[in-house]
Amino acid sequence: MHLRPLRIAAQVELVSLAVLLANLATVHLQTAAALMGPTHGCAYLFVTVSTWRLKQATTTTKAVAVIPGIGGLLALRRLGRSGSAQPGTPTAHSAS
Repeated sequence: MHLRPLRIAAQVELVSLAVLLANLATVHLQTAAALMGPTHGCAYLFVTVSTWRLKQATTTTKAVAVIPGIGGLLALRRLGRSGSAQPGTPTAHSAS
């Protein structure tokens, strides 16, 4: 399984949570909450289920993926650190 969809969903999850919290702390627009709430929920579910379906994901990686907001990014970091990235996928060491 390629990690690109997981990476995109993890970023969407983080950004949507940040927008929701900023909206709650400032003007609290109902439209923003109505748009970003389902977006965040879908991204969260996608990240969690995708991580749990990965064969190379350890139990700790699966548990980390459940953390709202940053769990997907932390899980991706753990997957990259374990050397389980897909062949041909650039990593921090191979990027020049």
